[in-house]
Amino acid sequence: MKSYIQLIRPKDWAKNLFLFVPVFFAGLLFDTRVLLELLGGFICFSLVASSIYIINDYRDIEDDKKHPIKKNRPLASGSVKKSAGILIAIIFLMAGFTAAWFIRDKFLFVLAIYFLLNLGYSFGLKNIPILDIIIISIGFVLRVKAGAVIAKVGLSEWLTIMVFLLALFMAIAKRRDDVLLKLASGNDMRKAVKGYNLDFINTALSLICAVIIVAYFMYTTSPEIVARLQTYRLYYTCLFVLAGIFRYLQLIYVMQDSQSPTKILYKDRFIQVTILLWIISFYLILYVKDFSIFK
Repeated sequence: MKSYIQLIRPKDWAKNLFLFVPVFFAGLLFDTRVLLELLGGFICFSLVASSIYIINDYRDIEDDKKHPIKKNRPLASGSVKKSAGILIAIIFLMAGFTAAWFIRDKFLFVLAIYFLLNLGYSFGLKNIPILDIIIISIGFVLRVKAGAVIAKVGLSEWLTIMVFLLALFMAIAKRRDDVLLKLASGNDMRKAVKGYNLDFINTALSLICAVIIVAYFMYTTSPEIVARLQTYRLYYTCLFVLAGIFRYLQLIYVMQDSQSPTKILYKDRFIQVTILLWIISFYLILYVKDFSIFK
């Protein structure tokens, strides 16, 4: 049973929480009807995402066997048969799309685009440097778009840009991890790594961090956002964005912790506290507007 749970990667379902982002920013966080529909959307996205993970693992069996960590994946290690993996992928895919159709037809359309994009990724697009990280980033934008479609709320250009930049940052950081593994082992863990080196990755990370900081500052002070959210105090939250980004840069450059952003998020208390404080401050500004600190 443990191998089958590892096969569907429930830990990665956390990425699908991005479906709730539009509702949070729209001030509808406590609308029970909307939340229930989003929960259904979350389950649909998770089922389809798991089917993609299985297809990707099936395609990468030989490459994963060379990886120091991925060699322990169920299909690569042989703990789950290939036929069983494909059957689970088909069942999850059918269940996800069927449930999505009952939630909203436009949501089904967005989910289908997500699936086709990632299917192309699994069948070769992931081997094209630059394009691989862009596809990953678009996947996060589609999650946010799906949430907006389900909740029937508007999705601002600023929010779309911020999600894309954050996802791009995470994708580049993951490639840095792959490059370091290549340098340590001498083997290419994935074909796209041939198009990257440490200098390029470090430069790209520094560049995207700067763009994220500037874009977030502009987002919080944008007249459009101030008018839509009816508050000009969002710039208070910039402190936590700066702290989080600087902490991540400190981990990879000073402490030489080369793990991917997702793994670091699960273990680094500083970043966890920073994110929690960012959420709390945003909540107080959007939902408790008479809170004395923000008057």
